[in-house]
Amino acid sequence: MTTQKITRRQFVSKATVAAAATIATSRTRPVLGANDRVVMGIIGSGGMGRGHMNRLKNVGVEWGAVCDVYDVNLQKGMDIAGATAKPCTDYRRLLERKDIDAVLIASPEHWHHDHLIEAVKAGKDAYCEKPMSWSIQQGANMVKEVRKTDRIVQIGMQRRSSPLVHEAKAIIDEGVIGEINLVRAEWYWNVNLNRDPQLPGKVDWEAFQGPAPRKPFDPIRFRSWRYFWDFSGGSMTDQGTHLLDVIQWFNGVTQPVAAQTYGAVYKLQPAETPDTFCAIFEYPKFTCTWTLAYMNTFMKGWGIVFQGQKGTLELCEDGYRVFAEPWSEKGYDRWKTPTPIRQNIAGGATDTTPHLKNFLECLKNRKQPNATVEIGHQAVRPLHLANVAHHKRCRAELGADGQSVKVA
Repeated sequence: MTTQKITRRQFVSKATVAAAATIATSRTRPVLGANDRVVMGIIGSGGMGRGHMNRLKNVGVEWGAVCDVYDVNLQKGMDIAGATAKPCTDYRRLLERKDIDAVLIASPEHWHHDHLIEAVKAGKDAYCEKPMSWSIQQGANMVKEVRKTDRIVQIGMQRRSSPLVHEAKAIIDEGVIGEINLVRAEWYWNVNLNRDPQLPGKVDWEAFQGPAPRKPFDPIRFRSWRYFWDFSGGSMTDQGTHLLDVIQWFNGVTQPVAAQTYGAVYKLQPAETPDTFCAIFEYPKFTCTWTLAYMNTFMKGWGIVFQGQKGTLELCEDGYRVFAEPWSEKGYDRWKTPTPIRQNIAGGATDTTPHLKNFLECLKNRKQPNATVEIGHQAVRPLHLANVAHHKRCRAELGADGQSVKVA
C-alpha cells in the first residue's frame, strides 16, 4: 500500500486500453431528457451493490445488466433487476451494451480504478462506491482519465448530499465555533469475522483477483476481502473516507501535511488490516485524530467533534449539536452535557437516497454531482497516507503535488 513502490500490475495494460478505446463514446444513447428513464448496469452485485440497486429502482432506474463473478450474487442481482435485464460475468460485455446509460461500480476497491476508467472510456456515466481508489497514484490517474471525457461520475460519499450535514457546515461557515484547532473522528462497531464461511455456488477467483497479486483461493479472503491489503485499504479507507471528507470539506482544505498511525488486529484474525487503530493527521491550522475499534458497543457508530476556540460542534448519524465555550452553567462537571446553543437531531444523516437522486439529476442536466471524482480522490488520499505511515511505522509526509510521499 505504500505510495513509493507499486507491486501490482500497471493500472491499465496497453492491451486493455486499446480494447477500451475501440468502444466509442458515440455508441451511448443520446443525452437524457428530464423525463427519460435511466437504464443502468451494475458491476459487483454484492450486498452493498444490491442495496443501491433497490434504492435506484425505487427512484425510477431501469436495470439493464448485472455483472458479478460469483454466481450467487449474480442471481440475487438479477432478482432485483428483473426479467428484462441480462446477466454477465465479464464487465467488458456490460460496457459494450449500447442501451446502458450508466453503471454502478460496487466491486471491491482494488478493481475501482480499472472499472471506472474503462466505464468512462466506453461512454458510460458512473456511480462508483467509495473508497474511490486503492492508492494515491490510482486516485490521481482516475481523476486524469475521467477528465479526458465528458462523463458524469459520482463517488458514493452520501454525506455530500445530506441536508443535516449541509446544515452543520453552514454553522461552521458562520464562524459560530470560531477557529477550529482540533477535530476528532471516531467509529465504533462490534464486528465479527466468519472464519468458516459457507460458500455455495461458484466464484471465478481469477477474475475476482483481477489486478491483485495471485494467491490460492481462500473463502475468508473472498467473503471478507475488505480486511486484506491486496483488495482494500481496510477500515482506515473504508470508513475513514466518509469522515475525513467531511473534516476537510468543513475546514476548506484538500490534503494533510503528514500522517502517523498505530493499529493492529486484536480480534478479527486472520485479517490483515487493523480492526483497531488511531491515526493523527497534521493540517496547517488544525490537528485531526481518527480512531476506530471494531469491538466496542458502548459508543456505536460514527461521530466527528469539531473543537473551535469559541465552541464545539458534534456531528453523528442523529444529527448535530453545538455547544458554546466557555460553558455558562454554574459549576463544572465533565460528566454533564451542557445545553446546546443549536441542534438538529432529526436523524438519518447518511440516508443514501438524496445522493443517488443527485446523480440521476446530473445525468440529465449534465452538471457536476455533489461528490465529483476530484472530491473522491481528495477524501481517500489522507487515509492512503495514514496506511503508508502504518506500514512504515513512521511519519508519512505528503508532498505539495498531492502524490509524492516522504517517510521519516
